[in-house]
Amino acid sequence: MTSTRASTARFVATHSVLSLDARHPLVAKSLVDGQEMHRTVMSGFRGWVEDGAPNARADMGILSTWSVDLKAAALVLVVQSRVPGDWTRIPRAAFTTAPHSITVDRTFTAGESMTFRTVVNPTRSKPSGKPVSEGVRGTRTAHTTPEHVKRWFARRLQPVGEPKTAHGGVVRIGATTDPDTLGVRMLPTISSAHRNKPVRIGRAEIRGTLTVTDPDTLVEVLANGLGHARAYSCGLILTR
Repeated sequence: MTSTRASTARFVATHSVLSLDARHPLVAKSLVDGQEMHRTVMSGFRGWVEDGAPNARADMGILSTWSVDLKAAALVLVVQSRVPGDWTRIPRAAFTTAPHSITVDRTFTAGESMTFRTVVNPTRSKPSGKPVSEGVRGTRTAHTTPEHVKRWFARRLQPVGEPKTAHGGVVRIGATTDPDTLGVRMLPTISSAHRNKPVRIGRAEIRGTLTVTDPDTLVEVLANGLGHARAYSCGLILTR
């Protein structure tokens, strides 16, 4: 059977790079509260959709990732989106340098290699203890060791000729690699004590090199993110 997969696919998005002072009250609050970080990210996109729209983040393709240097009191926040961000609602005093935007316009070709970095919320379903016939879902629990994270990511790799969806409905990433070459670092848990929506999100950083096998699927994952907790700065894949 002849494959109908395209050998190339184009990815277009905007990256906003924000360099922030971790000592500023708004930034400090965002660092200790996942809901506040979500609000900080979404504050750059007012007016593109109706206020309170249920799928606003996904509709605008908003994904984010951040890293902090505690000694330098510096936080770097990268926000990806389908529409340009407006960061004037963040106080000027919170910035260490002016925010800048980058238009990402890249064509991926089957067989090419690239380096990548992503922060993910790697989870597994913990059985509820009730009979499967009752249709009760298990509790989603975060993996806590690098080896388990590697296995979680390996399930999402897509060797040549494999479909975009793996067993159990796992969405693959349109690329493959040797899992043993991946670098994994466990990151601090993100939490929020907000009454209406308390959250506690385990995170891990994954770095390595990927070989593109299905450009269309890869572009979908780059645009929409990987795994859960995408509203809380997980799932954005940065490539080079």
